Amino acid sequence: MQNLPFTIPAIHGAYQDGMKATEIVDLVYQRIEAVDDPGIFIYLLEKEEVLEAAKALGDFDQSKPLWGIPFVIKDNIDAKGKPTTAACPAYLYEAEEDAFIVRCLIEAGALLIGKTNLDQFATGLVGVRSPYQPPKNAVDPEIVPGGSSSGSAVSVAHGFACFSLGTDTAGSGRVPAALNNIVGLKPTLGAFSASGVVPACRTLDTVSVFALTVEDAYKVFQVGCVFDTADSYSKQVAAKSLSSLPPKFRVGIPDAATIEFFGDKVQEASYREGLETLKSLGAEIIEIDFTPFYNVAHMLYEGAWVAERYTTIEEMLKTDPEAIFPVTRKIISAAENFSSADVFRGIYKLEDLKRLAEPLLEDIDMMCVPTIPTFYSVEDLNVDPVTPNSNFGTYTNFVNLMDMCALAVPTSFRTDGRPGSLTLLAGAGKDAEIAAIGIEIQKRTQPMMGATDWKVPAPTTNPNPVSNAEIEIAVCGAHMSGLPLNKDLIARGGRFVRTAKTASDYEFFALAGGPPHRPGLVKTEAGQGSEIELEVWAVPKTEIGSFLESIPAPLGLGTISLSDNSEVKGFICEAQGAAGAKNISELKTWRRYVA
Repeated sequence: MQNLPFTIPAIHGAYQDGMKATEIVDLVYQRIEAVDDPGIFIYLLEKEEVLEAAKALGDFDQSKPLWGIPFVIKDNIDAKGKPTTAACPAYLYEAEEDAFIVRCLIEAGALLIGKTNLDQFATGLVGVRSPYQPPKNAVDPEIVPGGSSSGSAVSVAHGFACFSLGTDTAGSGRVPAALNNIVGLKPTLGAFSASGVVPACRTLDTVSVFALTVEDAYKVFQVGCVFDTADSYSKQVAAKSLSSLPPKFRVGIPDAATIEFFGDKVQEASYREGLETLKSLGAEIIEIDFTPFYNVAHMLYEGAWVAERYTTIEEMLKTDPEAIFPVTRKIISAAENFSSADVFRGIYKLEDLKRLAEPLLEDIDMMCVPTIPTFYSVEDLNVDPVTPNSNFGTYTNFVNLMDMCALAVPTSFRTDGRPGSLTLLAGAGKDAEIAAIGIEIQKRTQPMMGATDWKVPAPTTNPNPVSNAEIEIAVCGAHMSGLPLNKDLIARGGRFVRTAKTASDYEFFALAGGPPHRPGLVKTEAGQGSEIELEVWAVPKTEIGSFLESIPAPLGLGTISLSDNSEVKGFICEAQGAAGAKNISELKTWRRYVA
């Protein structure tokens, strides 16, 4: 029991074998005592209180996805009857209610353990901007723990919290993950409610998730992704089932002229190694000019969004400025130099910069960047508290400004023993797509989880179930993964399910016209054709009408017979539409014809 990995499947497996939730609570507090880092928690619940909550759960209930799972939250997130400080003692108040997302997790069976340290008012990426003693990096105490969600990340890395909540405005849910060898999931903006969360930049904030595995982080995402009518920024975001890994996908990376490691050759080598893993999974790597994204990133602290941080602590800056951490005070006070006209000019400039960046995303499925460009020690921050923090945000600051989702995935340790990490970035609503790829990256590259000696477990989630709200659609041409029209499926919430082959009753034609060039699948006499390769995608039923409207004659949707004697809806071609078209049946796949 002492070395039980704190992943959701492992803990639930222990419950199925007869372990009690109270025993897990005992183990949590034993591990906290063994780590002996007083900088992790600002408020740790009394063990007896958590034991009572564990007893109140009753018998193990598998219908609750987080039953008996211990977690912690960043201390800018409310827990009923507990203090919230945002790492500023003078700001302290006692929360009257749980934050909306905390309530969702507790209703799913999770056990709250405590509230963790952070960069004050969530302003920073280093984790040492706190008047409380900062936590130590779990992997290497010489390195900064990363912020602002420092204590939340360190708790998971040490293995006494199965998952934790942070917040992410500029990268606070990703940078600490990279520095502590864990997963950091930054959801689509609005997917998680911000009710009961102290805002940093309310228009850009999101609660984030730290976990030891991508699978666990995504399960928490599915539980917490609930629309909150009380939060004006909450959105209806679908917590889709995990997709299978598509055979092909296109990944954008910074080109040689714009990639930045600040001279860290070891970090560059680690990133290149991670890209090779992506290639082995079916990724086509596309180099793009990252200058537009850097320009967007600069707006976060050099533009009027600093004034949004100012709104949270304006009164304190005027009446008790010395209560605010010096670096934090200096950064946020810069808002006093902006006029209301500057705010609007900043909004206009941001939209102009986004318009320049967005075309670079049109022909790729996602981006992959280093989570951090290099490492900094605690001593580096003592010498210069600003530059390392700014550099940490190189690949994170633009993400929320562009309404993207992100997933920081741990990879193989660098040659110098420091943790490796990649971040996958995609458009709003594509959380499931990047999680599916993140699971495979972690499975193939990360040797041990966090600061523990626990190996990465094999994923237990079946990624394929098709819900009653979806329908399977088989595609055989330009809608296949990595090809030009695949984005039409993804934009409608489609997700890859599996590959398949038709029965040997079909002929395959390259139709006239294009681009995009399209094939036609035509039914013939039984056994007189070829088995043609397909991809099967699950598409929300509500999207089928608009999808059907996008399909030009002579193509349409019909029923296709598969080689395993089953049937699926998919693309078919009218027989007369293939007249004069080139018969490519012997190639058996559109990919081979395109190549």
